Formats: sequence, C-alpha cells, structure tokens
Amino acid sequence: MNKTELISIAAENAGLTKKDAERVLNAAIDAITASLVKGEKIQISGFGTFETKDREARVGRNPHTKEAIEIPATRVPAFKASKALKDIVAK
Repeated sequence: MNKTELISIAAENAGLTKKDAERVLNAAIDAITASLVKGEKIQISGFGTFETKDREARVGRNPHTKEAIEIPATRVPAFKASKALKDIVAK
C-alpha cells in the first residue's frame, strides 16, 4: 500500500474527503517527524512506538575493494510495534 491508497481508505472509513484525509495524514506525519527530530518518543496505544536510536561509529568494508571505511555515528528513526498490533498481524 502506498500513501495515496492509505489516504483513500482513511477517507472512506472516516467519512472524509480525500483532501481532508490527506491533510490529516500529512499533519500526523509532520508531527511525528518534528518530535523525532527533537529526540522525543511517540507512543500510539495499540499501534506502537516511534523513537530515535543512536548508532555508534564503526568500521565497514567496501564490498568491491575490500577496503576498510569509517562509518560515522548517526541517529536513526526506529519503530517498535505494540503487542496488540503484533497479535493482530500474527493471526
């Protein structure tokens, strides 16, 4: 499913126009993104938790030349599904 399909389904289920559903989805994505940039954790009951994790610097290998390269430390977004979501998907 892509974003357009998600908007269509959300609009139908919520009784909204596709434009309104798109605005709501974009606002939610923007809010989640802004919180992650600040380093905050977002918990949505019954769905899961969005957070950031720090990856330490490490040495990797270029697969073509086998040369060692330094991979810098970085912060990445992460999602952990809730137990309720895991149970629903597992059925």
